[in-house]
Amino acid sequence: MRSLVARSARQRIGDAAEQAACAMLQRAGLRVVSRQVVYRVGELDIVARDGPALVFVEVRSRARAGLAAASVDAAKRRRLRRAAQQYLQQHFGDRWPPCRFDVVIAEADRLEWLRAAFGAEEEGG
Repeated sequence: MRSLVARSARQRIGDAAEQAACAMLQRAGLRVVSRQVVYRVGELDIVARDGPALVFVEVRSRARAGLAAASVDAAKRRRLRRAAQQYLQQHFGDRWPPCRFDVVIAEADRLEWLRAAFGAEEEGG
């Protein structure tokens, strides 16, 4: 549930990007099951079903082209993985469905969907 506190301009831009991403994913046949799931270890922007797979979608918006994709760095991927693990544990216990991590980039009034943008395994040990 969203707070009653006024959203900043930056937050409203992010909200609009997430809404546009949801619409794009739904047009492509995915079913959005959760949005803005917050854990202490990180936040999941969108959780969707793509057939049997559970898809964790990070939405990144930037006004200038080329900056959004770079903002999903190793630390961000680590937080997303940890949040996804909590979501899976909470909703599926020990029987996790196949999963993937996608990124939707909203830049310069266009959306780009990067399917399987990174893996579930930790890189670099």
